Amino acid sequence: MSDGIQRFIFDDTDVRGECVVLEHSYGQVLARHPYPEPVALLLGELLAAAALLVGTLKFEGLLVLQVRSSGAVPLLMVECSSEREIRGIARYEAEQVQPGASLHELLPEGVLAITVEPRDGQRYQGLVALEGEHLADCLTAYFATSEQLPTRFWLQADGQRACGMLLQQLPAQRISDPEQREVRWQHLTLLGDTLTKKELLALPPEILLHRLYHEEPVRLLEPYAVHFHCSCSRERSARALSSLGREDAERLLEEQGGTVTIDCQFCNQRYCFDAADVAQLFSGGGVQQPSLARH
Repeated sequence: MSDGIQRFIFDDTDVRGECVVLEHSYGQVLARHPYPEPVALLLGELLAAAALLVGTLKFEGLLVLQVRSSGAVPLLMVECSSEREIRGIARYEAEQVQPGASLHELLPEGVLAITVEPRDGQRYQGLVALEGEHLADCLTAYFATSEQLPTRFWLQADGQRACGMLLQQLPAQRISDPEQREVRWQHLTLLGDTLTKKELLALPPEILLHRLYHEEPVRLLEPYAVHFHCSCSRERSARALSSLGREDAERLLEEQGGTVTIDCQFCNQRYCFDAADVAQLFSGGGVQQPSLARH
């Protein structure tokens, strides 16, 4: 499987899971910015985490994972929609990024924000400090402290592939006894902890799951495709420009020599607006194709 999520469930207990493999979409993110290897690996893990997390939420909208720190990587940001359209970006200080740097060397005083933006309904955000050795530890800690369903993460990236696995304990249906539920949960997560980096990055999900849980009643469910998609557009850029107000937009137009350019930080797409575009925008005429391309 390339660029997809394989869902699975254990038939004898209240635990579900997902495996994700990102190859093409990860490559699309890296192709747009020349990230140093440690940054590219962290961003890959965050991409895999977002793809896994969006499957745990029953909503239509956008999931945003954002890590901020005081160090070499002040920002990591990934967005994944309920349609599993994904994009990501990192900000870093090149001279401070050392080969083989650890999570906390790159992200000191790091904080992870998990934001859910439903199309209909209230926006929600949760925060967790980056206190684990790996990003997967931090996400696991978030679920442990946020009174949500117990959830474990395993994440890896190598610059070519970003992969991950998630296990989540569900509300009691098959096993009601709390002690038995805990025993089964610990058993399945301990087996998950035997997973090696090489296995997670190299094995297709169905083989990976067989290797880990061949003595368990694992049922594979419908897989989902994941793909890179940037939600930027000329219309969204025009709305951002119009939010400045006509006076400030015209001042910006003058300062930039007659053409306002708005660059998408995620995909490097550039949108240009000349004087005619700005006038049309504030007269309620909308914005069509760039006037620079019109004859």
